[in-house]
Amino acid sequence: MKRLTKCRALASLLLWAVALLAAAAPRERLSINAGWRFTMGDPPGTSASLRYDVRPEVTASEDGKAADAVPQAAALAAAAQEQVLKPWILPSGNAFISDPARRHRRPAQEPQLDVAYLKPGYDDVAWKRVDLPHDWAIAGPFLETGPYGGVGRLPSWGIGWYRKALDIPASDRGRSIFLDVDGAMSYATVWLNGKLVGGWPYGYNSWRLDLTPYVVPGGSNMLAIRLDNPPESSRWYPGGGIYRNVWLTKMAPIHVAHWGTHVRTARVSRDSAEVSLEVAVDNDSRSGATVSVATAIYALDEQGTRSGQPVAHIQPQRLQVAAGASNVATGSTTIARPRLWGPPPTQHPHRYVAVTTVRRDGVGIDEFETRFGIRDVRMDPDKGMLVNGERIALKGVNNHHDLGALGAAFNVRAAERQLQMLVEMGANALRMSHNPPAPELLELTDRMGIVVIDEVFDVWERKKTALDTHLIFPDWHEQDLRAMIRRDRNHPSIVIWSIGNEVGEQYTGEEGAAIGRKLAAIVRQEDRSRPTMTAMNYARAHMPLPATVDLVSVNYQGAGIRSNPGRFPEFRARFPGKMIFSSESASALSSRGEYQFPVTGALTSSVRPDAGGDWNTHQVSAYELYASDFGTSADRSWSAQDQYPYVAGEFVWSGWDYLGEPTPFYSSRSSYSGIIDLAGFKKDRFYLYQARWRPDLPLAHILPHWTWPGREGKFTPVHVFTSGAEAELFVNGKSQGRKKRAEFEYRLRWDLVTYEPGELKVIAYKEGKEWAASTVRTVGPAAKLDLVPDRSEIAADGADLSFITLHVTDQEGNTVPMAKDNVKFSIEGPGEIVATDNGDPTSFVPFPSTERPAFNGLCLAIVRGKPGQKGAITVRAQAPALQGANVTLQAH
Repeated sequence: MKRLTKCRALASLLLWAVALLAAAAPRERLSINAGWRFTMGDPPGTSASLRYDVRPEVTASEDGKAADAVPQAAALAAAAQEQVLKPWILPSGNAFISDPARRHRRPAQEPQLDVAYLKPGYDDVAWKRVDLPHDWAIAGPFLETGPYGGVGRLPSWGIGWYRKALDIPASDRGRSIFLDVDGAMSYATVWLNGKLVGGWPYGYNSWRLDLTPYVVPGGSNMLAIRLDNPPESSRWYPGGGIYRNVWLTKMAPIHVAHWGTHVRTARVSRDSAEVSLEVAVDNDSRSGATVSVATAIYALDEQGTRSGQPVAHIQPQRLQVAAGASNVATGSTTIARPRLWGPPPTQHPHRYVAVTTVRRDGVGIDEFETRFGIRDVRMDPDKGMLVNGERIALKGVNNHHDLGALGAAFNVRAAERQLQMLVEMGANALRMSHNPPAPELLELTDRMGIVVIDEVFDVWERKKTALDTHLIFPDWHEQDLRAMIRRDRNHPSIVIWSIGNEVGEQYTGEEGAAIGRKLAAIVRQEDRSRPTMTAMNYARAHMPLPATVDLVSVNYQGAGIRSNPGRFPEFRARFPGKMIFSSESASALSSRGEYQFPVTGALTSSVRPDAGGDWNTHQVSAYELYASDFGTSADRSWSAQDQYPYVAGEFVWSGWDYLGEPTPFYSSRSSYSGIIDLAGFKKDRFYLYQARWRPDLPLAHILPHWTWPGREGKFTPVHVFTSGAEAELFVNGKSQGRKKRAEFEYRLRWDLVTYEPGELKVIAYKEGKEWAASTVRTVGPAAKLDLVPDRSEIAADGADLSFITLHVTDQEGNTVPMAKDNVKFSIEGPGEIVATDNGDPTSFVPFPSTERPAFNGLCLAIVRGKPGQKGAITVRAQAPALQGANVTLQAH
């Protein structure tokens, strides 16, 4: 008996020691991206239902309907005749439901699931090995027939399974262990060791699940994730799979809560700024505790690294946290002579980090970093957006989440390249269309000084596609909206919260406005420092919906949709105290390098057969005068804005071409609306925006090219995009006249130029002095290839990329503007060609192919270094009858 007592005492002592060690162990955030097993479809013979919920029956696709079609009322699904997993999934969002009475209780009985893939001993060796982020659809093949243009003609729908063994050491006993998923498309359901943990339906949000009750420390733990991406669930390419990063987060039972910090800055000036910080602390242990919460604030350098000593402290706050509960510590401090965050070129995106330490009995048990910026942002109805007192005109674009040939799988370098090119054009703002982005994208916008509209939904209760997120909106809108705001609210780049895009509730009067008020109220509960908006393409000023949000943000209505007049004045009259801007402007369409004749003499024109659109090749003219039926050219959009100086600016549709929504040719794979094509090659429109958005940059851009065999003697209109005030055009030295830009005119046109081979030259003038010049020459036949990498050195980490542009050139090295030679790429050394592209929206060559035709003289290869393998990487390109090329990169 004494021996048994001693054993029990020793066991208790060991458990106490383990608990003490767990309480003092530092927080760990471990990437678990590598080494997953993946397969499509449920196991053969599965009888148990693994569905989240029943869905309405879809009998026909509406693919290709007008992009601004009226959303419809939700279709009713049949009552569930079988077990669905919704009751076990709903509790995963309880932390984001403010009313405790509305939180979901997990059923007492676990679902009965005899599914082979859930068994820890299941042999998945035949499954494909993948690393995350992973998009199961991007490799194709493209679907050349059928109604799939809206989603990019790629098979993004279906059921996918991911499995990974997690090694949880015995030393983790007593710690809280969480799975953090930055994005999975969609209806994710998670099991650990065969037990249902929970899930999250919305494919664009980030989310966390508590693995602690299901973990077996001291051994292997099998994690299984099932995704169910419905067909007819998106208007654009959503991707498929776990397409963002996934983390295992371990910490003491008492710790800073998930997205549990909130930084606010007030009374901001060049002399001082008040910084307040809320810190939510969770107690997952079985007993209450008293802790202290203290914070030190450091400046960050341009690389995001702490520099020097703390610039300020928030003194320790004493906090009592009951078992199984949460509590919030609030403190503030003043920073003298703060380094303010603001958009370049007139300001600098300085940042800080608040390092919060939670202590119990004097021992540090958790440390959490919160990055933030100090800035004062005001939305003025007359002056527009003011950042630190300076008016910053919104020069923004809309971007969808795909990264072209890489698909939805997020990659930091690919996103950075997109942003760098937009900044080069003069953009200073980005609207997330139409969903929360990858968190790393917001880290980039913070660092680069790009202001952001963070948007949560494309639909509310009324549907745009049969199985889109209207199905989950009633149950999940609060959780999804609060989750986005808590994750993102400390990013200084975010200046506006958008609660919806072109929602069907624009059409339902007071009923729809009630939903808008509900969502706007949630935003204000979570963050009162930023205004709300909902992008409206139909709602008029007298309707109820615009009154529910803080800003007036219109899609295309400023310049007028179809035959309707521009509506800036009526919104101004109805809401004189609200800032007004275009949340979507233009929607101009073009295919890079495809010039069609004749050219419209109008300021803007819808694409029609032989009038901007070729119904044989499915290309759109690159004269940048043609637009979707509901849109306009950039020229007309600017004219509408410039007539009303209170308009704060615009977000162009769109910055880059994207997969899906290929208006007007739904037989194609990708959109025509980008200022930059899908491969990352600049369309002529890039220079039109650059001339407006960077007026101090000497610029004169000529279009079209000047190699037109067979057009000799025919009128070939020449347009010039310039930041100058006037310009003179020459053909083979002969002046075609000097023109001056008139008011509300944004290009210079010489529409009666007769084509003759040779040299086309323009000289632009500003304030009477020569400002910029440009020359375009007739080129010879294709003779050789040239390879130009955007970066010749990359990290050997399996993630960093080099984007290599291939030019088909003549003997003199000039790009041949209509060349479509077939190119083969090969690679030597510790690297791989991840994908290729050419920017042609009609191309169905799979992205992983190392062989594809150039499109109007250009082609792209995307190269990645192999993890941990340093050395030289040589990329070669060959084409029949042309001189090949090679380029060498270094992986470090």
